Amino acid sequence: MTPPYEGQVAVVTGGSSGIGLATARLLLEQGARVAICARGEGRLMDVAAVLKRDFGADRVLAQAFSVLEPAANQAFASAVEQSLGKCDLLVNNAGQGRISTFADTTDEDWRAELDLKLFSQIHPIRAFLPLLTEASGAIVVVNSLLAYQPEPHMVCTSSARAAVQSLVKSLSVELAPKVRVNAVLMGLIGSGQWTRRFAEREDKSVSREDWYADLARRKGIPLGRLGDPAEAAAAIAFLGSRAASYITGAQLDVSGGLARFM
Repeated sequence: MTPPYEGQVAVVTGGSSGIGLATARLLLEQGARVAICARGEGRLMDVAAVLKRDFGADRVLAQAFSVLEPAANQAFASAVEQSLGKCDLLVNNAGQGRISTFADTTDEDWRAELDLKLFSQIHPIRAFLPLLTEASGAIVVVNSLLAYQPEPHMVCTSSARAAVQSLVKSLSVELAPKVRVNAVLMGLIGSGQWTRRFAEREDKSVSREDWYADLARRKGIPLGRLGDPAEAAAAIAFLGSRAASYITGAQLDVSGGLARFM
């Protein structure tokens, strides 16, 4: 059987760790050539070296920059076109949550969060849209369950995530039929901020498994655990693939049952 991404080119932002790295690796396993980017050059290049070792240097491209810089996104798109020839899939995966209530969120915090969440989508999409249109490709936005199920202690991030989801819906209509646009809504995934919070736990004798299990219980996750980045990657790969060719403007909930909205 032909791998689902054989002959295709995928771009993954925030590709040096967590969900982004798991997605890049899965797409490579499924036959794609993959370009990744992230802000931290050292970690990105270390990750790229491992991926090149495992999958071949000609199948991996890495470039360090901030997706909030328009010119850097355009340069990345040009590098992808020159090195890999096209772009069939753009996975926008950048930005972490900000913990704050309405009372303690400053105007500067609001602007920074909205800028990060929206323009980390807008700039890469704008840069890669010509290539995606030519390939009749797909965009998968990595968003959060907060877009539909806001938390009072993350009021700023929840609002920004809702704005991103509105953008996904708008683009799915505007870019059709040439480019499909979908989103995955992440619940609690065992990477990024949760890895950092585990490392900062007060009781260092508590294992990762027990700490995550207790967190899942307190958060009320029906499946009783946090998600794995590989599970998030599988959902992303599905939405970006030909198997989802009649799906656009949709959101796939990857939260272990945490979602309460219908």
